[in-house]
Amino acid sequence: MPVLKFPDGFLFGAATASHQIEGGQCNDWSEWEKKNADRLAAESEASFPWNPNWKKFEEEATDPKNYISGSACDSWNRYEEDFDILGELHLKAYRFSIEWSRIEPQEGIFDEEAIDRYRLMIRSLRARGIEPFVTLWHWTLPLWIAHRGGVVAQDFPERFRLYTEKIVASLGEDVTFWITLNEPDVVSSHAYLKGAWPPQRKSYFLFLKAIHGLIDAHTLAYQAIKEKYPAAQVGIAKHQVAFEMKRPTLFNRLLKSIAHYCWNRYFLNRIGNHQDFIGLNHYNRNVIDNGFNKNPNERQTDFGWEYYPESIFQAIMELTPYDKPIYITENGIADASDMLRQDFIPRTLAAVHHAMEEGADVRGFFYWSLLDNFEWDKGYWLRFGLVSVDRKTHDRTIRPSARSYGETARTRTLEIPLLKKKTLA
Repeated sequence: MPVLKFPDGFLFGAATASHQIEGGQCNDWSEWEKKNADRLAAESEASFPWNPNWKKFEEEATDPKNYISGSACDSWNRYEEDFDILGELHLKAYRFSIEWSRIEPQEGIFDEEAIDRYRLMIRSLRARGIEPFVTLWHWTLPLWIAHRGGVVAQDFPERFRLYTEKIVASLGEDVTFWITLNEPDVVSSHAYLKGAWPPQRKSYFLFLKAIHGLIDAHTLAYQAIKEKYPAAQVGIAKHQVAFEMKRPTLFNRLLKSIAHYCWNRYFLNRIGNHQDFIGLNHYNRNVIDNGFNKNPNERQTDFGWEYYPESIFQAIMELTPYDKPIYITENGIADASDMLRQDFIPRTLAAVHHAMEEGADVRGFFYWSLLDNFEWDKGYWLRFGLVSVDRKTHDRTIRPSARSYGETARTRTLEIPLLKKKTLA
């Protein structure tokens, strides 16, 4: 059995987002949840007929309470406990997000106590030798900006710049890595193409307006951070799909070319050199054969997504033309049993290592997620966590997969069965 060695500077970590773990939120999502919980519960069974794991979660997913974030994982109060777990697992990096609605609950009025709490979090991580990767925006909005259009509001980029300036002035001396936006393509498409997420305004025009508003917001935030701290490292967390052709026909090549450009490259191309690194969020491939979503699905996660860890190799290699360092800022699976996850993490890391052998400048891996958390319009029934969280008591239990991952992080080595190395198609 070969042993793979990761370089000393490689960061092993985990990721979370404020709305999904902190609890006690008052933002556009928390208001939307209250209005839509009954509907989401009633529609859930009809929404998942394709999921072979549905029956395991039916009772929970058809309960309206599942769709209310509420106290989430109570990490706003239990962050020290969470950071102790990171330390116990030998993880040296942690990606988390600042909740804009806590920082600026009213336009132009900043909550210094909330800022102080985030300062304590960052310094608590530093005290444990854990590198903070701070995300400025992970989808949720203060009510005052949401009510006047959110990301499609005319002044959204400027308001985001002012928020960024406040955060960086307050916390920047302790932060090297900043992620301005999380998956701008995902949130825009779900809100304005599918019309499934707040504000549920289905319009191709608004989708394009959202994308371009977020491009401008990132650019202004990037400039604001670099003006204050020129040595800071700034990027986005970009969702990338591995579009893979089953057969290299002319039509399949055309479909792949269009999809890859529109989904994987457009946003990155538009922000150009206003990024010091690329944060890669990757969860699945999309097999093309005279159409999309022709995946064999021989094995599926609790979410019903195809289980195929090796697709991350393609996602990484397709970022190498940008000539930027790559941090895998999200990658994980929903697996309440933890059986797949124990196989998933080493297979994924083996594919990452293979990409590094092929010349990709990958500098870190953040498993999604540290904790079982609130998965947006799916609520709590999907368990992505290295650590399970009891919904009633908030007690944390470290899963076996986390222990194995922690050992890899400690030794920087990975024993892996011989796998067929992936080639691009």
